[in-house]
Amino acid sequence: MAIPRMKQQCAAGDLVVANVNIKPMNKYVFFLLIFVLNIQSINAQALYTAAPLSTQTKWASAENITGGKGKAAIANKGAKGNPFVTLEAGKKIELLNVQGSGIIHRIWMSGTIPRIAEQRRMIQIDIYWDNAKTPAVSAPIGDFFGVGLGLTTSFENALFANPEGRSFNATIDMPYKKGAKIVLTNLSNSHALIWYDINYSEQSVPANALYFHSIWNRVLQTKLGEDFEILPKINGRGRFIGSNIGVIGDTAYNNTWFGEGEVKIYLDGDSIHPSLSGTGTEDYIGSGWGQGVYDHLYQGSLIANDKFNLYAFYRYHIKDPVYFHRNCKVTLQQIGNTSIANMRAMLARGVHLKPTSVLMKGASADIFNLKGIPPQQYLLLDTPIPNSIYNTIFDSGDMGANFYRSDDVSAVAYFYLDKPERPTKINSNSNLPIIKMQEKVWSFLK
Repeated sequence: MAIPRMKQQCAAGDLVVANVNIKPMNKYVFFLLIFVLNIQSINAQALYTAAPLSTQTKWASAENITGGKGKAAIANKGAKGNPFVTLEAGKKIELLNVQGSGIIHRIWMSGTIPRIAEQRRMIQIDIYWDNAKTPAVSAPIGDFFGVGLGLTTSFENALFANPEGRSFNATIDMPYKKGAKIVLTNLSNSHALIWYDINYSEQSVPANALYFHSIWNRVLQTKLGEDFEILPKINGRGRFIGSNIGVIGDTAYNNTWFGEGEVKIYLDGDSIHPSLSGTGTEDYIGSGWGQGVYDHLYQGSLIANDKFNLYAFYRYHIKDPVYFHRNCKVTLQQIGNTSIANMRAMLARGVHLKPTSVLMKGASADIFNLKGIPPQQYLLLDTPIPNSIYNTIFDSGDMGANFYRSDDVSAVAYFYLDKPERPTKINSNSNLPIIKMQEKVWSFLK
């Protein structure tokens, strides 16, 4: 943006840039404007600047599986002869297998997979970099594309989208230096029809470019007092991008809140205690005081069904990067909340739980009009109270009590790493994605 050239008398102490007279009180606003305009200019140049001759645009699809130049739309004399591929039950298919360096920019898929719960959970996506023997990405395909529990819904965020609940979109750059391969494995009992585009560039990649990774984990029943591992400890240098998480609440805890657990991130040698910790599950995904349905750029809650205790939500650290230089581990505490009376009743029924803290009211129980004596929190693990929650001080006036609980939890973790191969393998049971999903989830939601 050109700045008008103005010739005029400047008072002492005024700032002059390109013959524009700027009063001292406005110079900070002026420099901020210049900064913003420069950033906008840089972003615009990325759209209209020509690429080097060595950079080539490629699409791999059923109409051009190899992405070869001049090789698309040939079948049936170009009249939509190969719009999809068939992945038979029990078989594998390569959607992409290229050599050389480049960047995958976008993956889109439609067909039967996004529309069938079993296929969303039992068709696995594996992505290999640089001819590695083990995949950097390995997850149930529906979970990988942003929604847990084998469910689907319409949403859009910074990395993934599903415009109408029947397609998959991923728009996160995935660089490779020697080659890339994307494989789907059909572990379901039905054939899948797959429409797809994989949009990538053949281009040079910086030597220090990190590789995109994704790991899926599920624990059918978390251990009481033990954090769920969103990302198991990985060694190397990289960046944790975030995760989408699915929770199937145990019906034993009906009419309680599941999401008091804090996300904890262990960085570069942290062992017993993490360096980073949130304040609660819904707090971590940008909300608070409960969890409804919303989809925002970097955080969201796509499934929030209190009736059936089903939740699927995400958080992506795009604007708030999480870097690590030696190692990283990410966990989620398994903590819920309910009243003292309800907790006592659950314990009387033999429900598996452990009280951790109690918040007792002060002069007022109205949390939006607290005056006089403030509420008091009792940390039962730091300072045990005789008889715990059965102590008479908790007989009336509690504002909620936290407790360790045990649920069915799964998650996909996304991260960049300085290694092309998978750093760890979590689950070896190929049936794990679908165990009890019909009775726990799909009987209620699909």
